[in-house]
Amino acid sequence: MKMIDLRSDTVTKPSRAMIEAMGNAEVGDDVFGEDPTVNKLQEEVAAMFGKEAGLFVPSGVMGNQLAIKSQTEPGDEVIVEAESHIFHYETAAPAILSSVQLHTLEGNNGSISGEKLAGAIRSADYHNPRSRLLCLENTHNRYGGAVYPFEEMKSLCRSAREYGLRLHLDGARVWNASVASGVSFKEYGNLFDTVSVCFSKGLGAPIGSMLLGDRETITRAHRYRKVFGGGMRQVGVIAAAAMYAVRNNIKRMSEDHEKSGIFREILSDMDDLEFLPNISPTNMCIVDIRKRTDRSVDEVLDHLKENGVLLTPTGIGKIRAVMHLDVSMSEVQTAAEIVRNVLKN
Repeated sequence: MKMIDLRSDTVTKPSRAMIEAMGNAEVGDDVFGEDPTVNKLQEEVAAMFGKEAGLFVPSGVMGNQLAIKSQTEPGDEVIVEAESHIFHYETAAPAILSSVQLHTLEGNNGSISGEKLAGAIRSADYHNPRSRLLCLENTHNRYGGAVYPFEEMKSLCRSAREYGLRLHLDGARVWNASVASGVSFKEYGNLFDTVSVCFSKGLGAPIGSMLLGDRETITRAHRYRKVFGGGMRQVGVIAAAAMYAVRNNIKRMSEDHEKSGIFREILSDMDDLEFLPNISPTNMCIVDIRKRTDRSVDEVLDHLKENGVLLTPTGIGKIRAVMHLDVSMSEVQTAAEIVRNVLKN
């Protein structure tokens, strides 16, 4: 039985054209800054976001953690949304690697209000840590790929500047945000000191992320990349995959958003299901099943696997489906019908 794998948009495999680009990549030693494919990728992506420089890294977690490390000092406080990837899925790395404290704020689909931000800013009293960095996420993973409303983001970033905060965007799926909203990459980049992007989420590359920012910050991040064990050698073979993905696979993301809408539509007449986000989806659909069934999430996921569909748990009582370029519209429809049948019984 062929599995329909909707666990994540990271399960994709390189296409033949991407593999060919990898095989033809010109390479050098990136630790010496001599890999021409890496250098070209860094220049191209930095230009897309209006940034001076980029740093190619193995993972999105490393990109986020380098952003924190290069913009804080030990004992600082970093403000994040309570459901953010940095808080939930990065293994307490800010505390381990940067010796900083996270201050979580409850958001609305991942968006933080100006009032809550104002309440989080520490006074200069020496009992307090220094409020130093605000990290936002777009699209938001645990809110089902929700796009951060751009005008709200602009207003919050403006307030953060007034409080003297640096700004980082966890833009692992900012590609989806831009395609869905029409906001350009440069418009997003102009709001933040640093932006991290991921090439293996949605774009179909097998590995790789990038941190973008001004040259001084990226120079510091480059040093810490070495400290974190992220120095790579003839890495142009995977940079070529990322470059192919950026040049060819962004516009097609609207297809994944359409798949997510169809998936939700097939389940939408089951009144006791709740969906995240409760706004227009991108490539994710999170379904709260607690009102529908007394079975645990693990039991439901096991039944789905037995019927040929792979999903993941996320939060309490929720299952997640993520659309990507390796799943067809018909497979998405089939998967949704299987989910529907399993939840009916």
